[in-house]
Amino acid sequence: MHFLLSALSIVLIDLLLAGDNALVIALAVRALPPRERRVSIAGGAAGAVVLRVALTTVAASLLTIPYLQIAGGIFILWIAVKVLTDACEPPEGEPAARRLWQAIWYIVVADITMSTDNILAIAGASKGDVWLILFGLAVSIPFVVMSSNLLAKLMDRFPVLIYLGAAVLGRVGGEMILTDALVTRRWNPTDMLRYATEAALALALVAYGITRRNYRMTT
Repeated sequence: MHFLLSALSIVLIDLLLAGDNALVIALAVRALPPRERRVSIAGGAAGAVVLRVALTTVAASLLTIPYLQIAGGIFILWIAVKVLTDACEPPEGEPAARRLWQAIWYIVVADITMSTDNILAIAGASKGDVWLILFGLAVSIPFVVMSSNLLAKLMDRFPVLIYLGAAVLGRVGGEMILTDALVTRRWNPTDMLRYATEAALALALVAYGITRRNYRMTT
């Protein structure tokens, strides 16, 4: 019974905290053809699972490492800018193989940098039991993969969702930067400052995407 309750807790944690990850994956692969999209999602998810299991053993120290979340937040913001830029460019720009491996790299790095809270929560619920960790991931990863595929297809049909997704990544990137161990220790930003920064980054990304699209349409 204890094992089942712990396993249920881990599954719920994974599902509740996996929304942002699914969005990043969808944005990273949306420019790929359907087959390469599926391969990159599967490859990126597999790499992220291996790293998550390894990092869960040292989860308690992850959130205390200075600059870790700053780097992760900047990387997430860069992905948002890259996606908005690619959305305004002709699809035949880059070789498919390069874009495939690039998408897998984005997925792995983004998943790990965004999942420190997820990893910490799972470590607490599992009490270090590797089988519980694996069980939780085995249940949640298919959900993330299906959600990513669905989001990518919706973005193909409704391009405005790309801007909404970029805005969400702006919020996530700002939150990661302002909750970094170094930032909280030196400046201890208030909730009001954090919310204002997240909103400003979200709006800035949407403005960049619209400006880039309008410029592309006039040239």
